[in-house]
Amino acid sequence: MQALASKGLCARIRYGQQNHLVQRLPLLTILPHQCLPQHRWTPSHVQPEQLHETQPVLQHRPDVSCAAGGAAAASDAPQPAYTTDFIRRRLLVFFAIVVGYSSYYLTRNSLTYTAPVMVADPTLGMDITQIGAMTSIFPIAYGMSKFVSGVLGAKFSPSVLLAGGLMATAVINIAFGFGSSLAWFCFFWALNGTLQGVGGPCCARILTTWFASKERGTYWGMWNIAHNLGGFAAPLIAGGFAKSMGWKWGMWAPGIIGLVVGTFVLLTCKDKPEDLGYPAVEPTIAKAASDGEKTKPNVLKQLVENVLKNPFIWGMALTYFFIYVVRQGVTSWFVFYLIKEKGVADAAQAAVRVSGLELGGLVGSLIAGRLSDMLINKSEGKGGAVGKRVQVVMAYTVGIAASLLAFQYVPATAAALQWFNVFMIGFFLYGPQMLIGLCGAELVGPESVGASEGFLGWIAYLGKQC
Repeated sequence: MQALASKGLCARIRYGQQNHLVQRLPLLTILPHQCLPQHRWTPSHVQPEQLHETQPVLQHRPDVSCAAGGAAAASDAPQPAYTTDFIRRRLLVFFAIVVGYSSYYLTRNSLTYTAPVMVADPTLGMDITQIGAMTSIFPIAYGMSKFVSGVLGAKFSPSVLLAGGLMATAVINIAFGFGSSLAWFCFFWALNGTLQGVGGPCCARILTTWFASKERGTYWGMWNIAHNLGGFAAPLIAGGFAKSMGWKWGMWAPGIIGLVVGTFVLLTCKDKPEDLGYPAVEPTIAKAASDGEKTKPNVLKQLVENVLKNPFIWGMALTYFFIYVVRQGVTSWFVFYLIKEKGVADAAQAAVRVSGLELGGLVGSLIAGRLSDMLINKSEGKGGAVGKRVQVVMAYTVGIAASLLAFQYVPATAAALQWFNVFMIGFFLYGPQMLIGLCGAELVGPESVGASEGFLGWIAYLGKQC
């Protein structure tokens, strides 16, 4: 037996108070017994008398949930150190999804900053009412797109879908610039809305396969800044080109950038580490397939069984709904509130005071993700990954209520204090927004991440319309 152990053919594994020499197995074999068939296993090369009287049986660990396809159990197991080559390749994938999703925001908001130039162009003969008709179609198409693309996207490669969707929205932006009639503009802008919902669920699926539970919150929070990057770039690129080169270039420039970035994403982004020959960052439950045949995912069954019948998903969805209600109220009405109720002189001054919202959201998202990872690492698996992230969400929601209450009592003369108050509102508001999406991905199996994100995104859209 010592000879076998010295050759690396055996590994010592502790079960309770007993040590046994067992044949080296993949990490999949130490998942909770509720996730695997229960049986006693005796190594073929060890005689029964060499074992203790009681053979080890895979024991259930009550602190680990199988709801996320064994991800929680996997996060408790010791993870091998990542190689330098893997870290470099993973950062490239991460960079690709951040830049890719930022470009979705660029092609999504291009019309917002091009529309004023369109109204001013006498050859188009358009007014504000016609612009409103175009923009009102987009949210309807976008809201349904988030749900449908998340559910149906499970049948396709997330990296290909992410890149393909971006390039499709880019082509639509370019085609929009060749039009001159309201019907043309409405058709292509509605089509743009139906494709914009593809990006989020695809990024969520890629993040869950490339990053382990104990580090996922940090990277999810950093990925979340794509919203801010895209929102920052849209007025500079679309608005800048529209003002200097005409409204057509306000649509063409984002389209061209989208095509370039989409090609980059397609060439560099991969669905999971195994596609490049690397081991998985977390072992998942092996799904048995008869005679080696791979079964195609049943999209409707995954949606019903893993998402709609999951009470925790509904809890996340309800919280998500109200988070977006508050966010929409803050972004849409704070400027008017400062002018009407606080007596701020004009819209320009009010806009400066609410400018800290997005910056606070950026900082809050990063800290929320990192904080949830720290709690998970310190807990050593107790309470589960999602449980620790929910604790952060609860703390942040208390901060939202306190910050909104404080905003009511800050006088208009304290401009700097009002700016900081809005900064803290954004800080506490965007942290839960990011973490709820992450919890939704971790509460279901890998094959249902897209459906979960699509469902939560649709609920968030409903809250945004309130």
